[in-house]
Amino acid sequence: MTDRLEIDALRALLAIASHGGVTRAAEHLALSQSAVSHKIRRLEQALDCDLLARRPGGPLFTDTGLRLCDYARRICALHDEALASLSKKPLAGALRLGMTEDTATSDIARILGRFTRLYPDVQVRTRTSQSLNVQEWLKAGELDVAVMQIFRHDARPDDLILFEDTLHWVKSPDFQLDTTAPVPFLSFDSQCFYRKWGFGDGQLQGHRFDNVLECPSATGLQSAVRSGLGVALLNGMHVTPDIEVVKGVFPDPPPIIFVARMHVKRRNPAAMALVQEISREVEGANPLKVVS
Repeated sequence: MTDRLEIDALRALLAIASHGGVTRAAEHLALSQSAVSHKIRRLEQALDCDLLARRPGGPLFTDTGLRLCDYARRICALHDEALASLSKKPLAGALRLGMTEDTATSDIARILGRFTRLYPDVQVRTRTSQSLNVQEWLKAGELDVAVMQIFRHDARPDDLILFEDTLHWVKSPDFQLDTTAPVPFLSFDSQCFYRKWGFGDGQLQGHRFDNVLECPSATGLQSAVRSGLGVALLNGMHVTPDIEVVKGVFPDPPPIIFVARMHVKRRNPAAMALVQEISREVEGANPLKVVS
């Protein structure tokens, strides 16, 4: 049997799935659109079937194309793991990683575990804190890689976007909201960028807040909201059915994204390898998620 599925072509297929089309996939892969299209045609010739639907306004993939995406994720993951594990030039050195609580309890933790198994000679040192702290550590050169949440409008061109979420004003259903008086506000801590945004935009629109609680833990903040201590800003992954979303009262929060960001002058091999491991998961079109 001479037909085969080329790894680069499978990666192009996954890039199309991840980025929503050939044009964006080509930009991401730094290839021409014709080069990406050629790779897909090679796959179609090998399998003797259509993979892309090619109908305006219709689905991106045919049923066979969707099935091949599932195989491609597993094939590429095994290929990359074998290459990294069996390489004769093992990666070594130190890697300083900063993470927020949400990212530390997400699939990133699983990826980091696999990374340490693949590269046992890399010493990983991890620090966790609020996003603003992690950003400051990265800016000061105390970190090589930061995995954190930011507002979408603060994203940089070289940020690796992991997943998106929405930010909500929330309270307990039993909490009586009175906007004629200072509103009790619950926040993570003084470096909570949700609070900085809420106090800034919220007060510009005439609302007054009184920060009555600071808690570094999302679980603790959820408990405070459920207890009716005040209102808070929580991202969607922490909004449970027993927490009420407040609509039409305060300014609509901007969208947030979770990103992996490298220090601009500290792109050492270990840092680049970790970001590549995370990127493979993202390009696999398997949404990263928080582990409950």
